[in-house]
Amino acid sequence: MLIVRATKKLLDRIGPPNLGEGEQSTTLTGQWYATAIFWKPQVALFVSEPALLPVLMPLAPAATLLARFPQQLAAVLTAHATPQPLIDEELRQMRDHRLAKTASRSVVGIMNEFTFLASAYRADTPAPDLQALAIRLAATPCSPLYSKHVSPDRELAAVLRSFTSPEG
Repeated sequence: MLIVRATKKLLDRIGPPNLGEGEQSTTLTGQWYATAIFWKPQVALFVSEPALLPVLMPLAPAATLLARFPQQLAAVLTAHATPQPLIDEELRQMRDHRLAKTASRSVVGIMNEFTFLASAYRADTPAPDLQALAIRLAATPCSPLYSKHVSPDRELAAVLRSFTSPEG
């Protein structure tokens, strides 16, 4: 099950929380945090809680955002050289999804930093390449990852190695 913890400004667009008591994420990438970025056109930023991996995608139509997210994540995971069987399993786990309020100030802080950096990187390009922008953001050093692998792309690579190694 995919659990998305959304900011208030995104919840106002996509609906109220529906996470039941005791429900847990079953995805390899863990829970995701999401917010709206009010560019023209508007964009949604998703960040995985454990690896802080960013994913950017068009916000509209907001009603289908959570249903569209797995395919956008698959594209980003493919760009990070994730083996296809792991992507397929991730997509299978994401068929069912729940929405909740944010719970980690640390991840919300990272989303704010990514929003700031993405705005600077896009340089007022009317239609930036959101996948390329997400890949660039993934190379950003993030303080919660300093004791691990420093940046989301390296953290993801370490997680993938643990699943694809003979011992994992």
